[in-house]
Amino acid sequence: MAVKNGDRFSTATRLRLLGEQTAARVYRSQTKRQARRSRLTGRAALLALVLCSLIVALAYPMRQYVSQRAEIADLRRQQEQARERVEQLRDLKARWQDDSYAEQQIRRRLHYVMPGETGYVMIDPGAAKQAHADLRAAHRPWYANVWDGVDKSDASDQ
Repeated sequence: MAVKNGDRFSTATRLRLLGEQTAARVYRSQTKRQARRSRLTGRAALLALVLCSLIVALAYPMRQYVSQRAEIADLRRQQEQARERVEQLRDLKARWQDDSYAEQQIRRRLHYVMPGETGYVMIDPGAAKQAHADLRAAHRPWYANVWDGVDKSDASDQ
């Protein structure tokens, strides 16, 4: 940038000098931006790497934690159901200890009557239809009846 004294005030010299100064400023600002950009990119990459590592490191324990909490809730629900069932069975046992309840159940289930009473049995209309179906089964081959029995037992299991 050595400028002769005589050329110092010429327009061409001033324009050239101004262009060189502007180019130097632009070059400096670009290098600063590039330096800043590359530094931020490195930091961002490191931050992303650390975050990904944390996510990968915590994913399995979090999954285990959630599944164990669900299992605990399920076990508590089962425990509550078992408690209710125990209470029902205790109530039933206490009822069967009562002689009048036992007598009532024996009469109802086994059709017992006390001496001097007359017992009546009501026939269910559905039972008559069942008997008619049994008559039809007598005229079929034996293997068809066996197969129907297997089908009925499968249906009752479900």
